[in-house]
Amino acid sequence: QLQLMESGGGSVQAGGSLRLSCAASPVIDSCMGWFRQAPGKEREGVAGIDSNGLTVYADSVKGRFTISKDNTKMTLYLQMNSLRREDTAMYYCAIEGFRPVSMVVAVNGANAFGYWGQGTQVTVSS
Repeated sequence: QLQLMESGGGSVQAGGSLRLSCAASPVIDSCMGWFRQAPGKEREGVAGIDSNGLTVYADSVKGRFTISKDNTKMTLYLQMNSLRREDTAMYYCAIEGFRPVSMVVAVNGANAFGYWGQGTQVTVSS
């Protein structure tokens, strides 16, 4: 059974950085993405990467966040720099086979992903 485990969340001041990790077991060829959900808001896609390394980002994080993965470890990363208060949310990684990476940032894109981690909280204070 596929399992995802996020780590790396925490509290940081605005302008700071965090790196999130998501370990996936077992290894599968897939599309992987980071999503986030703030209280009272819909879950939204942040960044995605496919099996060929093609990436996609939400406009709100372009130039600040970088998604990457280590195929040998099947670990997904999200490097978050220049964090803002509006980045505060629970962050989730998700994985699904045979999905275009663009689905991550599409409207209701989260509905296309069947496997989710438990989430890791990111809190940015001013």
